[in-house]
Amino acid sequence: MLIDRNLTVKIRQLAKQFPVVSITGPRQSGKTTLAKLCFPDYHYANLEMPDIRALVEDDPRAFLNSYKQGLIVDEAQYVPELFSYLQGFVDDSRELGKYILTGSQNFLLLNKITQSLAGRVAILNLLPLSNVELRKSGMEPVSYSEFLFKGGYPAIYDKHIEPPDFFPSYIQSYLERDVRSIINVYNLSTFRKFLGIVAGRTGQLLNATNISNEISIDQKTVKSWLSVLETSFIIFFARPYHKNYNKRLVKSPKLYFYDTGLVCSLLGIKNTVDIQTHFMKGALFENYVFSEIAKYYFNMGIRPELYFWRNNTGNEVDCIIEEGSEQKIIEIKSGTTLNSDFFKGLEYYRKLSGLQANSFYLIYGGTESQQRSNGNVLPWNAVNDLFK
Repeated sequence: MLIDRNLTVKIRQLAKQFPVVSITGPRQSGKTTLAKLCFPDYHYANLEMPDIRALVEDDPRAFLNSYKQGLIVDEAQYVPELFSYLQGFVDDSRELGKYILTGSQNFLLLNKITQSLAGRVAILNLLPLSNVELRKSGMEPVSYSEFLFKGGYPAIYDKHIEPPDFFPSYIQSYLERDVRSIINVYNLSTFRKFLGIVAGRTGQLLNATNISNEISIDQKTVKSWLSVLETSFIIFFARPYHKNYNKRLVKSPKLYFYDTGLVCSLLGIKNTVDIQTHFMKGALFENYVFSEIAKYYFNMGIRPELYFWRNNTGNEVDCIIEEGSEQKIIEIKSGTTLNSDFFKGLEYYRKLSGLQANSFYLIYGGTESQQRSNGNVLPWNAVNDLFK
């Protein structure tokens, strides 16, 4: 079953404004499928295939000349010289939306693009499925525990692959195909252990020293490996909010994964029932909300800037979004029954900041939306209502 992706509108819009559109994101997030759906008449070439790659390497000019009606190039970073030729073709023809580039190795692809195609390419990012996309396709999980466990990779839904079957293979292919091509990881078991430790830090302040000590690698390696995970759309960071209101703030970012199903697999969670009693249930729910917010922005063609606020006495709010001069202050609680304690962080920050109540939101594990005097209450499956 084909799933309607929210990024479609932005892709088609930018294809009318730029000669080249690049779609990057994690492996198996649906980039190729989406490109083919948006441009069904374009020729498709996958440069991961040795024979196609050899053909392009042998004569890039002839390759580009062969497809006048439009071309989708998958994993384009495998033939870096193609970008220089593409620049010449784009400048000569001045046609818009003729070339669509997709790739999982974002760090390599963007490096080549910025060198050769600056000003000629629109860069978009496709993440795993959001809850909104699943709802539109009639496949919304019945509970947040189900979504946490399954995550959003399309194959789990359109091919009906169970998460315990999907994620071990996904992790293995990521280790073998991507990590080894980026950094010199001689001991993949150490990197695999590193992934598990990072999963256990979901929703926590980043402490590279702690991670370094736990698996006996130096901090430089930890930071290098975290950078690889971030650039390949496995993890992302929320930064400390910069306004201090005369209080000393923490300076470390908080770590999140783009997909909670991957986190559950790395943590050894076997089913949705396990989540309800797992010690990381709250962190997983918080991660879910952060990733849904990130997907909303990426699907609008915007790279999100997500913050949290915490001072040195332990007062905090989970998420702050800035949109121009306006702020959205968000507290996240996995509990399914509203509790007055859920609002303590929001109340503290409201008094400190002087912002109006309509800037404050509580997202919780229940099912009811409410408007209260101290803020707006949203259920777990209505994260996008933040932006109405």
